[in-house]
Amino acid sequence: MSILRREPWGEMVSLREAMDRLLADSMVRPFGALESWSGGMPEIDVIETDEDIIVKATVPGIKPENLEVTTVGDTVTIKGAVSEEEESEKEGKVIYRERRQGSFCRSFTLPTNIQSDKAAAEFENGVLTLTLPKAEEHRPKAIKIKRKK
Repeated sequence: MSILRREPWGEMVSLREAMDRLLADSMVRPFGALESWSGGMPEIDVIETDEDIIVKATVPGIKPENLEVTTVGDTVTIKGAVSEEEESEKEGKVIYRERRQGSFCRSFTLPTNIQSDKAAAEFENGVLTLTLPKAEEHRPKAIKIKRKK
């Protein structure tokens, strides 16, 4: 663990930087967060505890059986797909479609190796939660201090 110096003005963004980001985001994603899976990735949160790495991925509209999670060393890959809804085409001609469809593949590196054989995955309300136990050599261990006589 390292100690960082707090710089209260370091978090402030200049007006020019904010405008540059706003312009760049509007060029990449003209409809904001409404983008297809083919161009976007699910948002993730990675939380580290003493024992585990917990990953939460937002994947609304995907059934658990259409998700695949793989791990290799310290890399996690989440794949999924949302099939086009043919039912809406039976109802009539589709004029505009914003709901996500297609497939995605998201890989990211964790800060430590994990024990893949002890990993667990849960899916509830469009959120995939992975509990990935840290490898034994990466878990913190207490060292007992003996008093010298």
